[in-house]
Amino acid sequence: MLRARRHLRERTALGEYGARAIHEFLRARHDDIPSVRTIGRILERRGALDVASRVRRPPPPPGWYLHDVATREAELDSFDTVMGLVIANGPEVEVLNGISVHGGVVASWPTTGVRARDVVTFLVEHWREVGLPRYAQFDNDTRFQGAHQFADAFGRVTRLCLSLGVVPVFAPPREPGFQGAIEAYNGRWQAKVWARFHHTSLRALTRRSDAYVRAHRARNALRADAAPARRPFPARWSFDVHGPLRGRVVYIRRTDGRGAVEVLGHRFSIDARWVHRLLRAEVHLDRGVIHFYALRRRAPDSQPLLHTARYQPPLGAFRGRDP
Repeated sequence: MLRARRHLRERTALGEYGARAIHEFLRARHDDIPSVRTIGRILERRGALDVASRVRRPPPPPGWYLHDVATREAELDSFDTVMGLVIANGPEVEVLNGISVHGGVVASWPTTGVRARDVVTFLVEHWREVGLPRYAQFDNDTRFQGAHQFADAFGRVTRLCLSLGVVPVFAPPREPGFQGAIEAYNGRWQAKVWARFHHTSLRALTRRSDAYVRAHRARNALRADAAPARRPFPARWSFDVHGPLRGRVVYIRRTDGRGAVEVLGHRFSIDARWVHRLLRAEVHLDRGVIHFYALRRRAPDSQPLLHTARYQPPLGAFRGRDP
């Protein structure tokens, strides 16, 4: 077996000497030969495999790109929508789902269409009930982030978070892992609520969904109690969408081939050595600066500052429209 492998590797034109090549070589010369899998196991026992074993590194902690979330000093609520659900002989349904990263506190709001105004209403309802997290994470849907065609666009949902002292975080486009918690809950909600029952109306679907959310929270009560503390919702608060922008907004982005990145419709040159790499852009609206920090999954604790840029936030009133 090993002699055949050595012959194939050193003397044949193709130079292929794996288990399948050895099997074909021996089959042309002998009748009774072992199978391809058996040959592979023999080579493995003899230490004759050239392919190195895959090194499996432990995954980074939840929320690794935000230090206080990774160290369980702060809670992060993640939100996303499920679209394309149609009730038989009824309306098309969209669902806004939410889950906290550490506590596993879930929420679901089925409706006929999720607009930015609806998201604001649902978030206020949810946070009045369970308290305020330090961070709220979204994808880059215009209903969450704001219009994409204009620079310096801070949408209604972003302004709601800022008015409550919650830091909005926007996950990178087409990047796996960052929305893992909410995407997993989206799948569970569709399997355990939408696909499990026949729904005759939006009201019936909402009742099923509310029952599932209550049961889910009851099962995860101990986990929620052990999660980082949440702030109480302010007693005297009203949402002024035209109010001044204060606080911090976080964008997780990936640089291009020249080490530049686009944030809020502006292009920033970060570092020519940091190309096609992840970074965290922290927009400090009160100080008028953006700090860019390097992010690496293999070294989540190391997030050095790469670049600082001046930034002038918009001073005018909110002029957005609900998408």
